[in-house]
Amino acid sequence: MAGQPIDTNCMTLTRFILAEQIKYPTAVGNLSQLLTSIQSAVKAISAAVRRAGISNLFGAAGDVNVQGEDVKKLDVLSNELFINMLRSSYTCCMLVSEENETVIEVDTVHSGKYIVTFDPLDGSSNIDCLVSIGSIFAIFKKPDDAVGPPFEEKLALQKGTNIVAAGYALYGSATMMVISINKEVNGFMLDPSIGEFVLTDPKMTIPKRGKIYSINEGYENKWEPAVLAYVKSKKIGPKPYGARYIGSMVADVHRTIKYGGVFLYPKTADAPNGKLRVLYECFPMAFIVENAGGKASDGTKPILDITPTGLHVRSPIFLGSSDDVDDILKSFEKHA
Repeated sequence: MAGQPIDTNCMTLTRFILAEQIKYPTAVGNLSQLLTSIQSAVKAISAAVRRAGISNLFGAAGDVNVQGEDVKKLDVLSNELFINMLRSSYTCCMLVSEENETVIEVDTVHSGKYIVTFDPLDGSSNIDCLVSIGSIFAIFKKPDDAVGPPFEEKLALQKGTNIVAAGYALYGSATMMVISINKEVNGFMLDPSIGEFVLTDPKMTIPKRGKIYSINEGYENKWEPAVLAYVKSKKIGPKPYGARYIGSMVADVHRTIKYGGVFLYPKTADAPNGKLRVLYECFPMAFIVENAGGKASDGTKPILDITPTGLHVRSPIFLGSSDDVDDILKSFEKHA
């Protein structure tokens, strides 16, 4: 609002990260440095997302702009921003990106003790129709006995229970970052007037039960019986659940955390292992949801207990309010 005084004592994300660091006397600030670099990447991607539609109009045939420079597709641009920001943070030894088939090595000069897995632009197929998209990341620690560089790819194949911190950015009606660290989940909104993320959703918790289920019902004839039975059960009775599905994982999971309910991406006849990737989609989201008091399962075991066998392996996922996820698990037991 015009004339609104500026909050002279607002809790910015940078200030919040430093306050968390002080709680640990032995901390040297590496994780703080890393989270600050991710924050910078997210700000840059947010700026690019906001003007993507307009910028495209200036590119001749969409490939070269007026200045004769190549116009990079948003997902390529986001990937490069993440890689460059993380490399130059001096905190990472290895990066795993959805866009890169193999691990991205960090040279000895810039090498640190963390491994970051990320999806730089999740839901990028929705850009052209202005649907919310996002970025997802998880941070692991390099095992103390790891020898290198160069480090072996298998260092990145850790269980989800080893995650140190995880988060996502949502580029919606506003840009928001949700970060889970020290068993807490906090949400920060980007205030464009000061260019800072400000704490707006402290200590986020997910309701024990919701009224919404979120699944792509177009694949109904390819679901397994347990999923079919569960979804049918939510449509009957005096108070049936509402269906909400955006098709952008960050947006669907964010709504599930805020309002409760359940997000389902089961395996299908075409995708027997599910579609979402374990390291940089399932793990970070499961970590955040569990720290907000919810649950995340692949139908038989908690998502975070999976040991990935490859960088881009997939898994079915059911996450959200604890009571709702329990209902799904009961359905799986019944149809086992």
